[in-house]
Amino acid sequence: MQDDTNKAARDAAIRAGLAGGLLGGVVIWIYEAVVWVGIQHQMPLAGIPRNATGLVFGPGVQESLGVGSYLVGTAIHFVFALGWGVLFALLWPGLRRRGWEATLAALFYAVFAWIVMHAAIMVVSDSHPDYFDPNVVIGGFMSHLFFTVPLALLVKHRLALQPAVNPSPPYS
Repeated sequence: MQDDTNKAARDAAIRAGLAGGLLGGVVIWIYEAVVWVGIQHQMPLAGIPRNATGLVFGPGVQESLGVGSYLVGTAIHFVFALGWGVLFALLWPGLRRRGWEATLAALFYAVFAWIVMHAAIMVVSDSHPDYFDPNVVIGGFMSHLFFTVPLALLVKHRLALQPAVNPSPPYS
């Protein structure tokens, strides 16, 4: 019975994480459209979906793929958004038990996600902005806050009535 409860709770967390990751992935693009495109004029609106292609594979690959870079960039963006969403949803029950508020957890999760993602980009590619530039750091943290806060609030809402996942069976 305990295994069934754990499986049901884990499945609910995965579903909530996928929904939260999808929402966060859309919201971060809205933020980028408003701020990066509309206010800061860093790129054209059409550059958002293909941005991940250039960050991961470099501008040469991004250009050589043509229209395909939009598909590859969108796939990269949402695969990672969904993955980060599922990870947060699996962590959330433990944070909830410890009295964390979802938005506070999202603030720390945003910083953690930004650091991990950008360290990974630095490993796989040399075509990235200067991650020691304060404007890049602040802009990156802001965009990730716009990803993690809606993600966390949706996960919190979806899992509000779910039992917490018990990572190991009780000892007898």
